[in-house]
Amino acid sequence: MKSRSLFIIGAVSLLFGIASRAEVKVIAERNQNEDATARFKFKNVPPPSKSDAATKASFTIVDGQRDGNGGEIEKLHDGSLPTEADQPSENFFFNAGTDGGRLLIDLGKTTEVKQVNTYSWHSNTRAPQVYKLYASEGKADDFKAQPKKGIDPEKCGWKLLAKVDTRPKEGEGGGQYGVSIADSEGPLGNYRYVLFDVSRTEEDDAFGNTFYSEFDVIGKDDAAATVAVAEPPFIIKSTDGYCEISIDTSGATDLKDWAEHKLAPVLAEWYPKLTAMLPSEGYSAPTKFSVSIRPGNGVAATGGTRVTANSNWLKRELNREAIGAILHEEVHVVQQYGRARRNNPNATRAPGWLTEAIPDYIRWFKYEPQSHGADLTWMRSMRNFTPRYNGSYRVSANFLDWVSDKYDKDIVRRLNAAIRSGTYSEGIWKEQTGHSMEELGDEWKKIVEEKLGAGTGGDSKAKAVSGDEKPSGAK
Repeated sequence: MKSRSLFIIGAVSLLFGIASRAEVKVIAERNQNEDATARFKFKNVPPPSKSDAATKASFTIVDGQRDGNGGEIEKLHDGSLPTEADQPSENFFFNAGTDGGRLLIDLGKTTEVKQVNTYSWHSNTRAPQVYKLYASEGKADDFKAQPKKGIDPEKCGWKLLAKVDTRPKEGEGGGQYGVSIADSEGPLGNYRYVLFDVSRTEEDDAFGNTFYSEFDVIGKDDAAATVAVAEPPFIIKSTDGYCEISIDTSGATDLKDWAEHKLAPVLAEWYPKLTAMLPSEGYSAPTKFSVSIRPGNGVAATGGTRVTANSNWLKRELNREAIGAILHEEVHVVQQYGRARRNNPNATRAPGWLTEAIPDYIRWFKYEPQSHGADLTWMRSMRNFTPRYNGSYRVSANFLDWVSDKYDKDIVRRLNAAIRSGTYSEGIWKEQTGHSMEELGDEWKKIVEEKLGAGTGGDSKAKAVSGDEKPSGAK
């Protein structure tokens, strides 16, 4: 299979004056997944521009709804491109389960338009582009600036320039697409308004709306200058060579040195440790995952193999919790609990507190027990603390460590395997320890309360609660 595909989709004949006749050509080019980069470089389609007529234009959603998981409509002309596939926040796309919508570009004044270029990137069916392109000077008596779906734009002052459909005849079509619409002899025409009637690429599932990265309208005097592309992500291999880890700091360049020299080595060292701690029959951990560091909300989150971390929070915690928080997310990458539900909609879903407890157990009791972030030292620092085995995160992590130490050293591995396969049930606790989950929770709670009340440490059997000893395997 060739790494780059070039194809002329079609042409639309247009009349200019009485005798002249020109032809609009649609040229599309595709970079396969393995060859797509943040530079959006194509052989025949021009690169994205940062100084085109659309840069300062007004973009409006005429019909349809923006998907809340994606970027705002400004992403289509902000001069910034995604640095990897499946980066929702850096693309605009219509809401899941809908058949696209309509987008209006108001250039602000009548402009001699030379080209209209569009760019998209996704690893699967949300990469191809399917739309009709209309343009208008906006001076016709019957002109409607925002025709909704169901209204034929050609009957209200608009001219059809091109029909675009880059879906391949075979395969899912993942990769990076560039489309260039231009006239074979001169400018496309003089227009103030450009309208995109966008359709989804498929309807087999709800996720068929294209990830659009950039829309360019090249005017007569516009330079087709390459978009200021962010520096490519930093790439590091796990210490066993199995996994490729990419770290993107283009949205927080002041964290570049920290990410490459402090964070990356830890993630590389611990990936093989995590896969060894959390194995299951027939399972192979991802061979790639990414970390994107940029301003945002909260601390960090993981979707599949993509970790997003809030740079504002990280900056405040560089010497405290920053690395541990992202290691927690690295555990989620290894867990891959969603695969059971993807393969079997009826698979059992584990309680949320347990899903988060396992990463925090590994973080606080294996990676950084010396920080005392989930033991008695931490509990004593909390006001009005009430121990609950299902309290999630570090509280439940303490519970897991206690069960592991007293009853079954392999309990976390067994729980993880059951959750990943979609066969988890509360019965596993009794099978492995002889006690129900609630009985274990009550016993643990009693010990915690006794330790907190006494204000002293306990023996080695209570180390997870007392914090007086480091668990085995600690750094």
